[in-house]
Amino acid sequence: MTTADTTPRRFAIVGTGNRAGMYVDALLGPFRRAGSIVAWCEPNPARSGYYDEVVDAAGASPVATYAPPELETMIRTEAVDVVVVASPDSTHGDVVARALHAGAEVILEKPMAMSVAGCRQIQAAAEATGREPVVTFNYRYSPRNSALKQVIASGAIGEVTAVHFEWLLDTGHGADYFRRWHRAKANSGGLLVHKATHHFDLVNWWLADWPDSIYAQGALRFYGPDGAGLGEAGLPRPERGTPGAPGGPSLQAPVDPWAMDLRSSEPFRRMYLDGERFDGYRRDQDVFAPGVTIEDTMSVMVRYTRGVQLTYSLIAYSPWEGYRVSVTGTRGRAELDVVERAAHLPDSEVVDPSARRDHGGTRLGAARLDGERLVVQRHFEEAYEVPIPSGEGAHGGGDALLLRDVLLGPGDDPLGRPAGWRDGIASAVVGLAANRSLATGQPVTVADLGLEP
Repeated sequence: MTTADTTPRRFAIVGTGNRAGMYVDALLGPFRRAGSIVAWCEPNPARSGYYDEVVDAAGASPVATYAPPELETMIRTEAVDVVVVASPDSTHGDVVARALHAGAEVILEKPMAMSVAGCRQIQAAAEATGREPVVTFNYRYSPRNSALKQVIASGAIGEVTAVHFEWLLDTGHGADYFRRWHRAKANSGGLLVHKATHHFDLVNWWLADWPDSIYAQGALRFYGPDGAGLGEAGLPRPERGTPGAPGGPSLQAPVDPWAMDLRSSEPFRRMYLDGERFDGYRRDQDVFAPGVTIEDTMSVMVRYTRGVQLTYSLIAYSPWEGYRVSVTGTRGRAELDVVERAAHLPDSEVVDPSARRDHGGTRLGAARLDGERLVVQRHFEEAYEVPIPSGEGAHGGGDALLLRDVLLGPGDDPLGRPAGWRDGIASAVVGLAANRSLATGQPVTVADLGLEP
């Protein structure tokens, strides 16, 4: 489908947790012309009930609800054209394959799957049905990342030989993966699959190449019951963050900067705190509680089929959030520096640089500010800065552009930003191979996993 095809379609959303909100808001608002939501596929009535009220408040028609085993019945009964898969990562392989075989198109939240078997399941279904699942890699659409793609493609730095990529999650965003279902590798594949799939996809896309050999190291150093972030060992902590909830602190307890209070957000209270009585899932688990089986400190080396070397690191407990990318080629180098959040202050999301002080009481001023900068320097020349178009909204302005493509259909895109199942595999395979490397201590080739292009 192209942007010229504006025939309204019938959408169903599988999984009505927080992930679903982006699609619900888009289809009820700025992308309403794409079609209507006709069904939820969700086992927890608190979560589907919350979105029922969102739909009602928008003046849209009521939405039918089906349980996960009824996916095929839902597609048939509601004449569903497109299934949006926003359910936990461990469900992706089964849900996508079933939806494709039932006759629907699929829009899939990243990662494509958290296991080799899940990737193979989706590939087999796509090849058997001839349908192309869309994988939502919204960071491709961020103007700064598109600008770097254009620099590389222009040949300004010559043939790429090496990429260094450092990603920092701060103690707000990073900690959240250790509160929810992601904290168990059996559910999420760990951050090298769930989170880094964005980053590996960017490198694959920038290089227009396929990963070949992967070696990784990683550990749980900061979170969990033995983590360095816990401070003094042996201090008891509540099992969860919401005061007054079973296992939580008392209503009079001091505010804990590591805790999430589900009462502070109406959607989270409705979807998760009220939803516990149906499935027992706690969205606000203590980040230092037992049961964490994912890493928070990771580094990966990747060799690509054309010989490019990638060094990558991911830290999930930085005091600021953002990333740094350097791309070196035979004629020069491009460097992209991005500060997405200059500081995580639990009491305020607004950072006033003039109010910050170091340990001696001296004002730090604008030592670090949100922003982005792309610099190119060719051999024997002065460096120059590449202008980055402004973007609005989440993921560096990428979400709105992504939603346009996945809901209305992509138009001609010289940057090739729309992503399908092959891109999903190319991204997931790096994290999957990295996990195997962590387990064995040895390099792993993509051929070892049987997921070659």
